[in-house]
Amino acid sequence: MSFQHQIRVRYAECDQQGVVFNAHYMSYMDDTTEVWLRSLIRSSNEPQAEWEWMLVRAALEWQSPARNGDLLDIDVGILRFGNTSFDFGFIGTVEGRPIFRGRSVCVTIDKATLKKIPTPDRMRQMMGDLVDWDIPK
Repeated sequence: MSFQHQIRVRYAECDQQGVVFNAHYMSYMDDTTEVWLRSLIRSSNEPQAEWEWMLVRAALEWQSPARNGDLLDIDVGILRFGNTSFDFGFIGTVEGRPIFRGRSVCVTIDKATLKKIPTPDRMRQMMGDLVDWDIPK
C-alpha cells in the first residue's frame, strides 16, 4: 500500500541556484509521513493511539532539481517491517520527472514513555503491504 502527498515548492525553500535546498527534501518526507499516518489513524476510528514513531536514520538520493512553484508529488510506502522498527520509502516526482528517492528508518515507541516497543499488529495492518521500490539504504 502506498500514499501520495503533493507539496508546492515555495520560494524560501530554494537556494541561490533556484532549486530546492537539499535539507528541505527531508522535511517533505516527514510531512508526507505525518499526513499519511495521521489519516490512517483517523480513518481506522482508533482511539488515541498509544504508539508513535521516531526517526532513527534517513537516506536521500537526489535525481534532478525541483524549483519554486513546482508541484512535488511524493509517494510513501513501507519497505520493511522489523520487530520494533520499520522503513518508509519515498519517491518524489514533478510531472513524472524523478526528483529524489529516500528512506526513513523509524522505531515504534510508547507514546507516554517514549521507549521503544514492538510495532503493534494493528499499526502494521493499517500501513498495508510492503512496497517493492528500489530505494537506497
